[in-house]
Amino acid sequence: MQAVVYSFSRRGAELSKHIRDILVDLGYQVRTETLRKFAAELGLAPMQPDHHGACAQAFLDCQLIVFVGATGIAVRTIAPLLKSKATDPAVLSLDERGSFVIPLVAGHIGGANEAARVLAASLGAQACITTATDVNGLFAIDEWAARNRMILDSLSAAKDFAAALVQGNEVGLYTEYPLQGTLPRQIKLWNREQVPAIGMAVALNKEIHPFSETVNLLPRIVHLGIGCRQGISLEAIEALVLPQLAELKLDHRTIVRIASVDLKMHEQGLLAFAEKYHWPTIFYTAAELQAVQGEFTASKFVQSVIGVSNVCERAAVCSSGQGELLLPKTSLNGVTLAVAREKITLDLNKTGLRNE
Repeated sequence: MQAVVYSFSRRGAELSKHIRDILVDLGYQVRTETLRKFAAELGLAPMQPDHHGACAQAFLDCQLIVFVGATGIAVRTIAPLLKSKATDPAVLSLDERGSFVIPLVAGHIGGANEAARVLAASLGAQACITTATDVNGLFAIDEWAARNRMILDSLSAAKDFAAALVQGNEVGLYTEYPLQGTLPRQIKLWNREQVPAIGMAVALNKEIHPFSETVNLLPRIVHLGIGCRQGISLEAIEALVLPQLAELKLDHRTIVRIASVDLKMHEQGLLAFAEKYHWPTIFYTAAELQAVQGEFTASKFVQSVIGVSNVCERAAVCSSGQGELLLPKTSLNGVTLAVAREKITLDLNKTGLRNE
């Protein structure tokens, strides 16, 4: 995770060094910049001449941006850069004495609220949180989704869900996965007899709508195991994979990565396919695949060539952490595919700092 800290006074620059150390301990890679006249003396990077251009680049590169100084400076700097709560980085503003930590944008999805709380606790400051769900002690669906690898399919529906909670109404929860912990107040588990007007559905199929208005949360837990013959084309892989994903009603955003055997790690068609759809790849040795527990479709030919009797099923299960096969081995024109999903348990009280 990347962060940048900007300061505009000597006292602010001193504080920014403390902030940097806190963020580094939290796992951030931090760039700390201040006005040129303080930089050398305090061992910080000098602020770039085109500060606004640098901030524009930071919006693309960083998950967290911290301004130490007047809030107005931060607001005027970031105003032209704001695009969407779904994509904007977390932006915080602190006064130079470190008395107040103010999340300006991306409070939930970007994690600014939680970052403000953590920084305030470390600095002995006050986190100034203003989002309605937080000040009322209510479940924040967008923050929970972002911290639990869930795709929030509709920000508009999520806004209505939050509004219903703030208004004191009950909302529903439909899930295909086991739950642990207590449900936050005003959230009721779905049943056929008593269905709230609005609720959240945690399922891989976004066409599930158990409520009059449903917020679909799609867990990013899907892993593709792919085997292929040498010299296979991107188009041949697409011809098998894309229709199968459509048949399973799997949104492309739920896919974590593609897995295969290490003999395929330089296969250009497979690499081009992964790059086209922005899916990371992981490659296992034959010994690693052989060690995967379970019953898999065996091929003597694959065993003789690769050293393990099945690539796609074993790779998908291995990548998913010994998960469950949604699609066993299926083949087309020299490509084999298996699909697995991770086994997950939901805890609606689990949140925290942005972790990816």
